[in-house]
Amino acid sequence: MNPSLLSIPMRYFLEVAQAGSVNQAAARLFVAASAVSRQIAKLEDGLGTPLFERQRQGMVLTAAGQRLAGHLRNTVLDAGQVIDEVRSLGGQSAGRVRICCTEGFASGFMQRLMGSFQAATPSAAIELHVGTPEEVSQRLLRGESDIGLKYVVAPEAGLHVEHAAPAPVLAVMRPAHPLARRRVVELAQAVRHPLLVGSPGMTARQLLDLACSAKGLQYRPLFVSNFSSVMLPLLRSRDIMLSSRLTVAHLLEAGELVARPFDEPLLQQRRLQALTLEGRTLPPLVGGFVRHMVASIAASAAAKAGARRQAGRAG
Repeated sequence: MNPSLLSIPMRYFLEVAQAGSVNQAAARLFVAASAVSRQIAKLEDGLGTPLFERQRQGMVLTAAGQRLAGHLRNTVLDAGQVIDEVRSLGGQSAGRVRICCTEGFASGFMQRLMGSFQAATPSAAIELHVGTPEEVSQRLLRGESDIGLKYVVAPEAGLHVEHAAPAPVLAVMRPAHPLARRRVVELAQAVRHPLLVGSPGMTARQLLDLACSAKGLQYRPLFVSNFSSVMLPLLRSRDIMLSSRLTVAHLLEAGELVARPFDEPLLQQRRLQALTLEGRTLPPLVGGFVRHMVASIAASAAAKAGARRQAGRAG
């Protein structure tokens, strides 16, 4: 058997791979779960290899299944790219860029990035989805977004890193804070102050918990949220918020906040990554947006370095 890439078994397989569940895939396809199971079994039989491991928590792709799913996703995305290009030749559109990012990028950095790109490419359509780190990865793997931007502490299978940069967790505070004049903030000092931290599962919170556990430190958060934009207005003169530079860059530039690195190596391990689906050839418009994003990230890093040099001369 040599199944067509557009065959029903292939389409059902890809839906189960994306959903991680036969029942959820069946609901999306508006067919019975038994029909989906039969098509998956038929495909595995024809290919002579299992594509899923049936586990209690759902359907998990085998190595062969991951290879096939990755190829199918890229095939679907390439087909969509061709359709967009044909429409563009017909004058209907100039294409679109679908972005997903975690919340810390959305309110400041991504707003400015999308605005400047759209100003340079007025006819381009831009879609932004804001979600958790896991949602960003899943949207890329399902082909629902072209570019993902998030903080990571470990590599992820199936995703290609278009750009990576250090993104240490910083102590963000008001200029009048007692620790604001320090070049480096000791973690043991920081936890004595009221803390504004992300929800469990967010990278900054994970690293903070690991660092405190390693040093035998305890802290009691004043505010906890998965939305930094909610916490920022609540930051008082003696509070410290754990964040990254890009999340608060617009407030740092305005002089409303200062950001200081921690002395703890664990809090330096986080990285910012711009991600795409592995094996995919990006459309020219999407590639242009990636380059624009990388240039903006580099410009922010250069501004940080310039501010550090200026502070050094002033000191």
